[in-house]
Amino acid sequence: MSLRDSLKTIVQSVDGALTAIIMAYDGIPIDEVSVEQTEFDVQLLSVEYATVLKEIKRAVDVIKMGSLEEVSITTTRICVIVRVLNDDLFAALILSRDGNVGKGRYMLKIKSYEVLRELA
Repeated sequence: MSLRDSLKTIVQSVDGALTAIIMAYDGIPIDEVSVEQTEFDVQLLSVEYATVLKEIKRAVDVIKMGSLEEVSITTTRICVIVRVLNDDLFAALILSRDGNVGKGRYMLKIKSYEVLRELA
């Protein structure tokens, strides 16, 4: 299955999903799938979250509590679930505020294995 197919599967199977993206920590997008035009700039959001995620990873390394796996950030308008793929890449799922966060987390986790196989 291709990267795009994996992202499409995630977006299509999660109620309220808006965008799924694979991104490098330096802010370079690898691939992205959106179900509809969003009212916010997905690229800008992803770049800003990449910066935040780097700091969270650094903090986790400092406190030596294991490796970072997942982060979610919820605002009054959206929820973003970020899944670490490796030292260079992460996957993010952006959902509407009323989206199915539990299923989003599950799909992002199981599809991350397929994505890593595709990237190898």
